[in-house]
Amino acid sequence: MAAVVLAATRLLRGSGSWGHSRLRFGPPAYRRFSSGGAYPNIPLSSPLPGVPKPVFATVDGQEKFETKVTTLDNGLRVASQNKFGQFCTVGILINSGSRYEAKYLSGIAHFLEKLAFSSTARFDSKDEILLTLEKHGGICDCQTSRDTTMYAVSADSKGLDTVVGLLADVVLQPRLTDEEVEMTRMAVQFELEDLNLRPDPEPLLTEMIHEAAYRENTVGLHRFCPTENIAKINREVLHSYLRNYYTPDRMVLAGVGVEHEHLVDCARKYLLGVQPAWGSTEVVDIDRSVAQYTGGIAKVKWRECVDCTCSFSLTHTEEDFIPFAVLNMMMGGGGSFSAGGPGKGMFSRLYLNVLNRHHWMYNATSYHHSYEDTGLLCIHASADPRQVREMVEIITKEFILMGGSVDAVELERAKTQLTSMLMMNLESRPVIFEDVGRQVLATRSRKLPHELCTLIRNVKPEDVKRVASKMLRGKPAVAALGDLTDLPTYEHIQAALSSKDGRLPRTYRLFR
Repeated sequence: MAAVVLAATRLLRGSGSWGHSRLRFGPPAYRRFSSGGAYPNIPLSSPLPGVPKPVFATVDGQEKFETKVTTLDNGLRVASQNKFGQFCTVGILINSGSRYEAKYLSGIAHFLEKLAFSSTARFDSKDEILLTLEKHGGICDCQTSRDTTMYAVSADSKGLDTVVGLLADVVLQPRLTDEEVEMTRMAVQFELEDLNLRPDPEPLLTEMIHEAAYRENTVGLHRFCPTENIAKINREVLHSYLRNYYTPDRMVLAGVGVEHEHLVDCARKYLLGVQPAWGSTEVVDIDRSVAQYTGGIAKVKWRECVDCTCSFSLTHTEEDFIPFAVLNMMMGGGGSFSAGGPGKGMFSRLYLNVLNRHHWMYNATSYHHSYEDTGLLCIHASADPRQVREMVEIITKEFILMGGSVDAVELERAKTQLTSMLMMNLESRPVIFEDVGRQVLATRSRKLPHELCTLIRNVKPEDVKRVASKMLRGKPAVAALGDLTDLPTYEHIQAALSSKDGRLPRTYRLFR
């Protein structure tokens, strides 16, 4: 700070003496700036004179570093995306998760997530695995969703052989000792208790809206292990599940920042002809159920909280994915304090029509959940319990307006914002890895970013109106959390979404 003040003092002194010299010796020599009259006023859109013409790189209409996919003899797919840099992200994605637990104890996928990177046939403990990764500057992680389990490692590209060998061991040769299973029971129990103590109800609402939308089937099954199942899940139960779903034909080895042939060689070395810890590789019984949207309502009176939080959801299908993604960006929204800054969606419908007009609403946000065979568009809203009925009516009106006219300016803004978000996310190596793995797992190929951008650009107002109208013909799914005394009935919400203006049926009370 002293240095800054000193520098400023010197400048002031200099300017003072310069001022005196100007008075005594006349005006100083004229200093020419680009904005001075000596230079022509050249707009930024025109090249500067005398500057060499730039030469831009071209891709000849096709990206040179497209995703390569190779299928091994056992059905396992190997996918890679070249990306320059010292580090790589490599992992195994498996077509498994809570949606496949209908014939099993609910919560197995949750257990497997906590048990990941524990002791294996080659490694005696998690510490030994971490020490092995540290030699290559590596970190590891496992995440499970409703339809995918993902084991991933980021490390120096020179350690690719070690990383793939470690991943193969973690996925196919876990020991699942009694001590590890018991420690996982404690971790799951703690996570469930912590979930109910968090001030943010979003994870619980996400579970509830899926439960309401897909009643007791596929993606509607609980992602978290129910408390009553914690003590029932053991090594035998886990092996029974792994035997059916951890098979090569349901796996993708994906890598970003690696040479494809090197990754294929490593896959053949560590993942071809390997006998898993659970014995037979023969599949016994796989759940091939397609998601069945049911609609409905899920309500929980939660902690006597001072606000009521609701999610309203309607379903869509895979072919309408891109128009629905654009519609989601058009709706936008956020929290009442999430204002200011670029990219906040301040011109989205939920900001302009809801948050800017109704100061008492804490939150109004649009969400988009997408799966291989179905998807959900949700609006999450929060308000004081005394205003929950008015909040519900405001949201139902917004759903009805989705099926109306689409302004060309707001559509272009939403498409630009979606494209920008897509490209910014794909700057990250782990995000590219997950995108490669998930697309190849679901469709056996990958749409490249420029293809997705083209699909986004081609969305027309009639496409958005068509998918919105189609969605509104279905039954709604509603999840409500908090003090629900004044929450309208499901039948009234359904009637509002079937009306022309989204208004709830009027109710009359003699006594309050």
